[in-house]
Amino acid sequence: MAIYLHLQTHVMGPKEVSRITDAYEKTLRTLCVKDRDDPLTEMIAKTIIKVAQTGIKDPAQISVLAIKELETR
Repeated sequence: MAIYLHLQTHVMGPKEVSRITDAYEKTLRTLCVKDRDDPLTEMIAKTIIKVAQTGIKDPAQISVLAIKELETR
């Protein structure tokens, strides 16, 4: 999965990793992305990490903001 590859290159604690993976999974479900090899998952992963790095801690809020950002692309 794209998110796990990105998490290996960032220094994060277990709580932050958990929040990011929760947000990522929620975003995939919301966008109905089932194929984990879909190139879209890479864009979603990068966007989730970018939003999470702003300091937002709630996975649901991270997901909502990431989806909004993806929609504007």
